[in-house]
Amino acid sequence: MVARAYTVAFEGVEARLVEVQCAVSPGLPAFSIVGLPDKAVSEARERVRSALSSMAIALPAKRITVNLSPADLPKEGSHFDLPVALALLAALDIVPREAVEQVVALGELSLDGKLMPVVGALPAALAAAEDDRALLCPKACGAEAAWVAATQVLGAATLAEVVRHFTGQMALPAARPGEIAAPPAQRDLRDVKGQERAKRALEIAAAGRHHLLLVGPPGSGKSMLASRLPGLLPPLTAAEALETSMIHSLSGLLSEGGISRQRPFREPHHTASTVAIVGGGRGAKPGEISLAHNGVLFLDEFPEFPRSVLDTLRQPIETGEVMVSRANAHVRYPSQFLLVAAANPCKCGFMTEPSRACAKAPKCGADYLGRISGPLLDRFDLRVEVPPVAFSDLDLPPTGDSSAEVGARVAAARDLQAARFAGTTARVNADAEGRLLEDIATPDAEGRTLLNLVAERFGLSARGYHRVLRVARTIADLDGSDAVRQPHVAEAVSFRLSTPGI
Repeated sequence: MVARAYTVAFEGVEARLVEVQCAVSPGLPAFSIVGLPDKAVSEARERVRSALSSMAIALPAKRITVNLSPADLPKEGSHFDLPVALALLAALDIVPREAVEQVVALGELSLDGKLMPVVGALPAALAAAEDDRALLCPKACGAEAAWVAATQVLGAATLAEVVRHFTGQMALPAARPGEIAAPPAQRDLRDVKGQERAKRALEIAAAGRHHLLLVGPPGSGKSMLASRLPGLLPPLTAAEALETSMIHSLSGLLSEGGISRQRPFREPHHTASTVAIVGGGRGAKPGEISLAHNGVLFLDEFPEFPRSVLDTLRQPIETGEVMVSRANAHVRYPSQFLLVAAANPCKCGFMTEPSRACAKAPKCGADYLGRISGPLLDRFDLRVEVPPVAFSDLDLPPTGDSSAEVGARVAAARDLQAARFAGTTARVNADAEGRLLEDIATPDAEGRTLLNLVAERFGLSARGYHRVLRVARTIADLDGSDAVRQPHVAEAVSFRLSTPGI
């Protein structure tokens, strides 16, 4: 008679239910796992054998076959150890078969029977809830999985505790959700001296999730400005926090089961590979653009990234998701992020300062920024020159609003957008398109005249035209205006056409 346990296999952020079938039959002694397992799953045989031996449970001299169904779904990861052990224990009538079938289990076994933490407990809990089962996982993963209140989560430290639970000797306590991680101390926008125009661009970008390009010489404050952006963004909503945490769970980035309401801020180095940025590799794991979902992706030294890496950003920017396609995996990850890119005006960085520029100026600037393809550049809503700050200005008192004051305006604008887009798939102005964009962002007569003149004079693409409308709508939201007027359009146009060298 076949015993069954249940676990999950991960396809992106989704967890698919897997039935672990175990049959113990007469024949030559053997222990085999079938059903498209990878190396880590195949090695579960030895870990399970040793863990059971540590509990004084010897395997019978029979043929043990474990099948992972559906058999055509690739099985990867060490989290199959616990369900394989449970199915085997049920087949040996050590634990009740009916009780084992009521849980979804995942966990890695050490040789002495301890349960080691694994990634993906949060999406596994969601899959268990959808299938009306409880989740059994290592104790270290319980706090993370318990955020899914729709199912019971049981955390065990050892396989022996699991056996005692199913045999009625000592029930496992229900896991409790981890603490909401306290946000790190935010850097204040008032620490940045000068750069008022760049600060305004940060506010607009945060309010409508508009992509931002900062161009300026070394030391002008581009990275300093970008690092202040998280302090302007409103905290994640409950739904957004769960979305983001599921991706981080698959990457093992959740600390002690805590879920943060702080929006992600990812800043990969310019030597990062395409796989690191987009996702892929073993198991088609999420890349930086997915880890930055609902947050900020900051790419410093933007032209220094390989051209192939930069051009892979074009499709996720438009669609808000990325498909990682490999020979044995086609995985979709969400990737709605705010892209902030920083670049020097040329290779030496001083093209805009005649006394320090190299002999190749201004040609070096065109060559350097030319590494950014036109289609990718067209996707930046805001382009800002960040000039150097004079030494005399560094001793002046702080100017402008603090991060808290700007953040309050951003939050108010986001609230307007949330009410505006209720019942649609859009969340912020950057998501609006088609008829929806026309309904919310059509400017008044003076604004339309100005926008048409600019589009004809500077040859705006259709994408550029619509992006100006979206930015103008955000500026109007920050201004508390129901209608998009000429001043809003003028400011939106100025941010798109003002960067030198582009």
